Amino acid sequence: MSVKPKLIALVALLAAMEALGQTSTSQNQTPIQVAPSERANPNLRENYLGDDACVACHRDKVETYHRSAHYLTSRLPAKDSILGNFSPDENILKTSNPDLFFRMEAKDGGFFQTAVQGVPPYVTTRTEPFGLVVGSGGKGQTFLFWKGDLLFQLPVSYWKDVGWVNSPGYRDGVAYFDRPVNSRCLECHGTYFDSLAPPINRYSQTGLTVGITCEKCHGPGRAHVQRFGSKSAVIPSDPAVLNPARFSRERQMDLCAWCHAGHGTALVPAFSYVPGKQLDKYIDLPQPDSNAPIDVHGDQVGLLKKSRCFQASAMTCLTCHDVHTSQHDLQAFSQHCLNCHKPETDMFPKQNHQAASNCIACHMPLQETNLIVFDWKGNKVRPQIRSHWIKTYLETTSAK
Repeated sequence: MSVKPKLIALVALLAAMEALGQTSTSQNQTPIQVAPSERANPNLRENYLGDDACVACHRDKVETYHRSAHYLTSRLPAKDSILGNFSPDENILKTSNPDLFFRMEAKDGGFFQTAVQGVPPYVTTRTEPFGLVVGSGGKGQTFLFWKGDLLFQLPVSYWKDVGWVNSPGYRDGVAYFDRPVNSRCLECHGTYFDSLAPPINRYSQTGLTVGITCEKCHGPGRAHVQRFGSKSAVIPSDPAVLNPARFSRERQMDLCAWCHAGHGTALVPAFSYVPGKQLDKYIDLPQPDSNAPIDVHGDQVGLLKKSRCFQASAMTCLTCHDVHTSQHDLQAFSQHCLNCHKPETDMFPKQNHQAASNCIACHMPLQETNLIVFDWKGNKVRPQIRSHWIKTYLETTSAK
């Protein structure tokens, strides 16, 4: 069985459950651990002001960005941030175990998951609250809960075209709530979490910034705001903030690879990387053999670098993607292709191409991922993700 959710752009980085799901469905998978002596210094965050400081001068960009998958990739639980249905009969996830089901409820000002196991009157339950929502909802969402300062993944997630499902990494038919969330996962789904490790999933509930905010890619904004917010008539020539569009090609790709080139192994504490720096000093990303397959989810950068388009040009992710807005129009993406592949060349009539047609569906098709696998009605479901290996495919899985 396959699920064909609609495309979200690369900015929906990493559908929300990859970093938590990994490549295994083992419920006891061991996340990355950072030694306590290597904990990042939270005082370094004092120069980060938050997106409200950007609104005065960049209101239009902030407003469109706040509707993007980047910004919405993690949120606090609320009626408009959890997409799952809490209505009676729609709030139940049955499992392969006839004596176990999960119930999702909105009550008492909060949102809860309850595992109900047994046969009446011998029934046991366990209830945990939604603490964080991970995933923009373009494809799906998974949910986290707090036990004091420890952060865990809830056993039931939501998938857009399916509904409530077993969370990736959880075994169907088992009431299990103890899957820890490591900091590398949060590094790609949030702007900052203050790690209190050990253990690996211990964080300050007051030292966090959910979603990918402006300063995640532009660096701390205090100096920029002070410089341009002064009453001086002289406009400073130094913006005192990072502009990824002015990075070298390597550093632009590093910034995207931070979250779009696989899980990798942390070399320093999470959230230490600063845009514009050399990423491999911070994270040891997988370097697969040139012939080894790369999954379509989680390593868009690796796939793009295999593309002849990338190798024969100076393109970067920013060539096609404007992270400040949501992008869903495949024909609009195709216009970038036409900057190099001119309609007047012989290729188009020979291949029976339309000059302004949808290049993306055939040359960047939707393909099933093996990194997100969940159980639904007794079947293993593998969602489809847009491949970023630009090439000619003998067959395409979808024309959407």
